[in-house]
Amino acid sequence: MTKGDRDRPAATAVGRRPAGWRAFPLPRRGQEPVTGRTRRPAPDSAASGRLPRSPAPSRTPGANRADSLHPGAWWVWALGLGTAASRTTNPLLLALLIGVAGFVVATHRTDAPWARSYTAFVKLAAAVLAVRLAFAVFLGSPIPGTHVIVTLPELPLPHWAQGVRIGGRVTAEGLIFALYDGLKLATLLVCVGAANALANPARLLKSLPGALYEAGVAVVVALTFAPHLIADVQRLRAARRLRGRPDRGLRGLLHVGLPVLEGALERSVALAAAMDARGYGRTAQVAPAVRRTTGALTLGGLLGVCAGTYGLLTAEGGTYGLPVLLAGLAAALGGLWLGGRRSPRTRYRPDTWGVRAWLVAGSGAAVATLMIVAAADDPAALSPGVVPLVAPALPLWPAAAVLLGLLPAFAAPAPQRTPAPEEPS
Repeated sequence: MTKGDRDRPAATAVGRRPAGWRAFPLPRRGQEPVTGRTRRPAPDSAASGRLPRSPAPSRTPGANRADSLHPGAWWVWALGLGTAASRTTNPLLLALLIGVAGFVVATHRTDAPWARSYTAFVKLAAAVLAVRLAFAVFLGSPIPGTHVIVTLPELPLPHWAQGVRIGGRVTAEGLIFALYDGLKLATLLVCVGAANALANPARLLKSLPGALYEAGVAVVVALTFAPHLIADVQRLRAARRLRGRPDRGLRGLLHVGLPVLEGALERSVALAAAMDARGYGRTAQVAPAVRRTTGALTLGGLLGVCAGTYGLLTAEGGTYGLPVLLAGLAAALGGLWLGGRRSPRTRYRPDTWGVRAWLVAGSGAAVATLMIVAAADDPAALSPGVVPLVAPALPLWPAAAVLLGLLPAFAAPAPQRTPAPEEPS
């Protein structure tokens, strides 16, 4: 044995630790391994040449799986704003409703693909407004006016087309009336687009009652397969361009559409076999009387909801619209509850309707209710006339009622967005 061997710590047995071995504790987060020393802080911003990036302040609480907002609350809020828009033609109130919906979407829209639909709805609303104005210019307006803007050549029509004209005088009163009418429809589209941008469609379909389980599964499958169809079309068109073959026109459509349809059918058959092997489509044993009662309640409830909604959206049905709508909702909910007994399934981590969901849905319902009351109390303020041509005024308390729609911007949890990558120094 050499001198160096005598200086080494000797082990007492094979596989045991040497006598001079000293154990170090496992490093905690933020510490260097083995030594246990604290990790050095990041270099100063002045030395690195970059400004310190601080998180953006947020007035709303962060969203997580436990307190995330129910997607149905966004739809109730948006439908409340849409109902308020249907009760007025005042352009100032309609512009205020569009601003409220846009502000809430800007503060709570996520990076998900469905959140990008809001821009498409805004473009559609602008197109609808432009088409309504074009119809008023070229097809005339039922509103008489004295302020003539331009006189277009009028096309003579046969006697059986009385009341319809093409061309003629274009008055300022007719254009303003068409602007008010088109702006109402554009506001409705913006409200629906806000609901599409804020509510997760998969979670919304997951929250459907058991009676609509099969329909929800079909829609989920369609939403899942839609990106595959788009990817197949792009792939086949790129392949035909690489081979020097046309990918446009009728011939290109046939050569691209048939392989896409074949692939979609193959995926559908494979999915159907997999779902059948896992037990999808099974129903519980329900008595025939319960089945007939369920169908009658559901059909009658849906008809009542349609009739009540039509009554609320029209001025003539304001008296019977709300009672018929409530009766239809009660009948439809009863039918859905009975129909749910045929689908004895459980949901994995169902979405809960919490306090924030009540606040969001209640704000939309409050806006709709107050606007309906304002339309019955002072219809002239919510529907300004165009003959004689006067500037519309902004009614104060209906405008304050519309501002209640901003409550979700502060009560709903803030979305979790993916942080942008830092630029290299």
